[in-house]
Amino acid sequence: MFKKIVISLTLTLSVFFGFIIWIKGLIPLQEQDFSTTTVSDLPYLQQLPRESRGKILAVATSTETMGDSGKATGYELTELARPYYIFSANGFIVDIASPKGGKPPAVIDKDDLGPFDYAFLNDPEAQQKVNNSIPIDQVSAEDYQAVFFVGGKGTMFDFPDNPHIQSLVREIYNSGKIIGAVCHGPAALANVILDNGKPLIADRQISAFTNEEELFLIPDAEQRFPFLLEDRLREQGAFFQAGPTYLEQVSVDGQLITGQNPWSTWLAAESMVSAMGYTPVPRQVTPAEQTVKLLLTYEQHGFTEATEKLHKLQEEGEIDKRLLAMHGVVSAMRWEPGRALDIIRLLSKSQD
Repeated sequence: MFKKIVISLTLTLSVFFGFIIWIKGLIPLQEQDFSTTTVSDLPYLQQLPRESRGKILAVATSTETMGDSGKATGYELTELARPYYIFSANGFIVDIASPKGGKPPAVIDKDDLGPFDYAFLNDPEAQQKVNNSIPIDQVSAEDYQAVFFVGGKGTMFDFPDNPHIQSLVREIYNSGKIIGAVCHGPAALANVILDNGKPLIADRQISAFTNEEELFLIPDAEQRFPFLLEDRLREQGAFFQAGPTYLEQVSVDGQLITGQNPWSTWLAAESMVSAMGYTPVPRQVTPAEQTVKLLLTYEQHGFTEATEKLHKLQEEGEIDKRLLAMHGVVSAMRWEPGRALDIIRLLSKSQD
């Protein structure tokens, strides 16, 4: 019996890993090189409002390593670059701060970078700001219309208990201004107590990187981090809003606007602009956003409607086939063969 179990398990694992290798083989290579993109190459950034609408502060982590693990971390470049240009295009001056000031550590995954991210890296003004970020203890809340907390795993170590961040959040909130955060950025809100003694996020709808997303990527996250972000936000009384894994989810609750993960960044930033009373400047939706829409349709309505959505989206623009294939890989690794096969079928149809 034991021998049969071992043979059965071996065959199952062989099929499983063979399936993953097959899916990875379907992932298209990066077709376009955006590394030389500049601000002048992006039409969206050539239509800036004439009048300044004030300033927004973006706050990035100063933490370089995840606790005692020695593993490098920092802020996620995409979660700074994209809001930076959303805010700029909508008439706001963006300042960048960090707990320690100076140049905060960046996490740059070239597979995730698009035109806006490379434009940020090639933008002298943006680089001057990020390389000389303002120490958070030198920030005055009254100078800003909103604050945005950039994601990145480093935030879990230097955002939650930072008294200057807590004070900044309270002042912004008490002034009726907007507070935004994405992915791990909501760690900045986790321990903020209002003047009435109540946690800021108590009874508020909040989204952030979920336990499921965290533990899939880092199985020992509970040992590496001071806490799991979803757990801490729930402990503080938040109505935690979790969307599908690694897809767009943004919660808007009055002055608080929070996004679940990197794929929620665009919408979170534009929702902040809307919350400040402005209609966001129209922009061309990215292929990755198109793909997220497709996957959300699949999650909510199934394969047939997703197929119809695919055809409509392809009429409007491109699909990020690499992202679609990667979701197939993730589904296979999570032992969801039905979902993995459906996504691969969508990938196949996208290539027709």
